[in-house]
Amino acid sequence: MTVVALAPAGAQQTAVEIDEDDIGGVVTGPSGPEGGVWVIAETTELPTKYAKIVVTDDQGRYVIPDLPTANYQVWVRGYGLVDSPKVRAKPGQQLNLTAVPAPNERAGAQYYPAIYWYAMMKMPPEKDFGGSTEIPKNITRELWRQRMGNVDCVGCHQLGQESTRTIPAQLGKFKQGEEAWMRRVSSGQTGEFMVNRLAGQLGGVPFKYFGDWTDRVAKGELPKHKPPRPQGVERNIVVTLWEWGTEKQFTHDLISSDRRNPTVNAHGPLYGSPENSSLSTST
Repeated sequence: MTVVALAPAGAQQTAVEIDEDDIGGVVTGPSGPEGGVWVIAETTELPTKYAKIVVTDDQGRYVIPDLPTANYQVWVRGYGLVDSPKVRAKPGQQLNLTAVPAPNERAGAQYYPAIYWYAMMKMPPEKDFGGSTEIPKNITRELWRQRMGNVDCVGCHQLGQESTRTIPAQLGKFKQGEEAWMRRVSSGQTGEFMVNRLAGQLGGVPFKYFGDWTDRVAKGELPKHKPPRPQGVERNIVVTLWEWGTEKQFTHDLISSDRRNPTVNAHGPLYGSPENSSLSTST
């Protein structure tokens, strides 16, 4: 007969195996191991800003693999949490981390994907289409959805992240969100194109809906749904990020290979396609 003594849940942590270019450990919170949260390692000591992101398993374990030699800031991010304090670490180091629960729903919602916030924006009812309102007669509800979704707006912008669901103070003071969006859209190097689309083709009506959206966010309204933490194979993904370009460049497209033959340029450089305005110099 073999007798096995089981330790109480949370009483021990399974060791994480790493090698000399990994950082690994266990993430725990007030209730024990934190599964399905991201662990981020970031450094500015390489030629470009560099970050690598992994996801913890059910036991809170993580391994950030194959890191270039540098000093890293490492922290935890996840739904239901706020970012944990950043801890300095080097490859080859065991690093256990403590997750920080969000103090309230509003604080936790700041980490939701942008689309959860953008989904709060309302659409005109079906009765407003067909020429009975300021919406041009030739605009159907489906065409409206396309123009306000991934064909136009979301095709170029990550609408819903903090910078778009809020109105920058630098734009000025406005009586209502509709006026703020008229000012916002007319700014920048593609302002003319966006104004022509929203004020011309769509009759200016989108400004009302954009304004209503950000006004409700400013008053404290939150997304209706909460995103789930990564599950299953979603936890196997390792994301590596390199920063490139500068704050004065507007790089619109990125390519690394040929989708018809993905072996082209294997492990080679990435190529960006900037807007014409990025290529001009000011005096």
